[in-house]
Amino acid sequence: MKKIYVFKVFERFWHWSQALLIITLLISGFEIHGSYNLLGFATATDIHEICAWSLVGLWIFAIFWHIVTGEWRQYIPTLDRVNAIMNYYILGILKKEVHHPYRVTRLHKHNPLQILAYIFILLIVGPVIWLSGWFYILYEYWPIFGLENLSLKLVATAHLLGAYAMLLFLIVHIYLITTGHTLWAHLKAMITGYDEA
Repeated sequence: MKKIYVFKVFERFWHWSQALLIITLLISGFEIHGSYNLLGFATATDIHEICAWSLVGLWIFAIFWHIVTGEWRQYIPTLDRVNAIMNYYILGILKKEVHHPYRVTRLHKHNPLQILAYIFILLIVGPVIWLSGWFYILYEYWPIFGLENLSLKLVATAHLLGAYAMLLFLIVHIYLITTGHTLWAHLKAMITGYDEA
């Protein structure tokens, strides 16, 4: 095994900041939904809005960074070895197979299945959450835009389904952290920037 520097400082900052904001959004959002009472409705709403706008700012900056540095190329989709990777995650891990069918490099940080998952989050789940969230925030202005017949329940349901999809992604993401050659190899790479290939 040799160490290669894969994740730059900004990528690690972006990853952990995004994770913290998304977890806080999930906790505050489910409280706003009425799932439990931890902070109180008003406090949870304030925290939720602050974190949402912070995440928007982080994403805008991250998009700019990806374009300027050329790191956007990391997310070009491919189906190359997707079946082998899926077989590894579904059966290979259970059979205690040691070798993952994909090797991380500096130019290819994510395996093809990860790329497809990230694209799904960025192009489907993210827009559902953001659009429904903005509709929520701008509810009092709906009549100005001729949206008074739009169902608030429909907007709330879309936002909730987006939140559940993000929660599912987070759970799977955390599980997959443990599937490296050691239990915490992937986590260590996102802390130090170095992956062992």
